[in-house]
Amino acid sequence: MADVRPGGVESENHPWKIRLVDHPPRFDSDFFKAAKRTAHKILAQATDEELPYGPRPVGADHWEMHHGGSLWVKGARGWRMYRARVGIEWSMQFCADPAKVDRLRQEAAELVDAFPLTLPALAELGYDGAEELLRTPVKDAKGVEAWTDSLFNSCVPLSHANHQAILPTVPPGEHHYPWPVKGADYIRFDDFQLWVTLPDGTHGAVAPVDRRGSGDGHVRLAFVPEGSEAAHALAEAEEQGKMAVLPPESPVALEAFARQIAPGQHSASGRRAG
Repeated sequence: MADVRPGGVESENHPWKIRLVDHPPRFDSDFFKAAKRTAHKILAQATDEELPYGPRPVGADHWEMHHGGSLWVKGARGWRMYRARVGIEWSMQFCADPAKVDRLRQEAAELVDAFPLTLPALAELGYDGAEELLRTPVKDAKGVEAWTDSLFNSCVPLSHANHQAILPTVPPGEHHYPWPVKGADYIRFDDFQLWVTLPDGTHGAVAPVDRRGSGDGHVRLAFVPEGSEAAHALAEAEEQGKMAVLPPESPVALEAFARQIAPGQHSASGRRAG
């Protein structure tokens, strides 16, 4: 690949090296262009309450389309987006088994068939190839590419932060944080701080240990980066089937519940807002 140029080397005392090289030129396929055009038309029709994730981007921000398994269907009350069993990130198509991708196609077709308004509505929006895409078995790399960049995989609409941001930017992006934790950003109470600063200055995520109104201010570590001092404790807890929990007086718990407790309160336990 003549257009891949070396940019440097990272190494440690261990016998490994990683080359830093320029990306080969990446361009949007015709499949992806058609899918994005259609997704933007759908989003323009949707009310704010119908959007899949978070508020509509404002100002310089804009929708970014995430290859996350976007199963768009039209029901009697408008457009809905369901997530596929698995989404295929663009770069992962090159290791994707066509037979396994075809299972995703079959599952998508079954869902769309349950919403008979979908295909006619997509045709009206100019996405004419939807039915052929759903009915054509995936047998080779070209079929994998068509599915990967289709409306039924590539168009989970996210803000830039929810798509690609890295902590301490809030919210962090789906590309960099485990979905079981990142997914909580879309269902948590607005006054609970999921992403927190850990004692060593790294950033992670926590969850309450009991339901809202319990008065319990302990928090459970849900995610810490590998280099964090808390990583070993979290790994050991998981190995033993236990939880790694911080006390309600800890700075982490106080940060997590800061919008639910009175200013200057020294414990997150006790009576809180809501």
